[in-house]
Amino acid sequence: MVRLNRENRTRFFRVKCPDCENEQIVFEKASTVVACTVCGHLLSEPTGGKANIKAEILAELK
Repeated sequence: MVRLNRENRTRFFRVKCPDCENEQIVFEKASTVVACTVCGHLLSEPTGGKANIKAEILAELK
């Protein structure tokens, strides 16, 4: 039997809210709107594939 090594095709990002500078973790392919937990600013919105991230990306988490 042949096993295929599948690499993760999706990522998580640590983002910083532009309003209150709160750091939060966001999924790259979020299917719902992601708002800041502190101030409620829109951080990410779904587009049918990869989410449109509207915050500063600080790091990619592996």
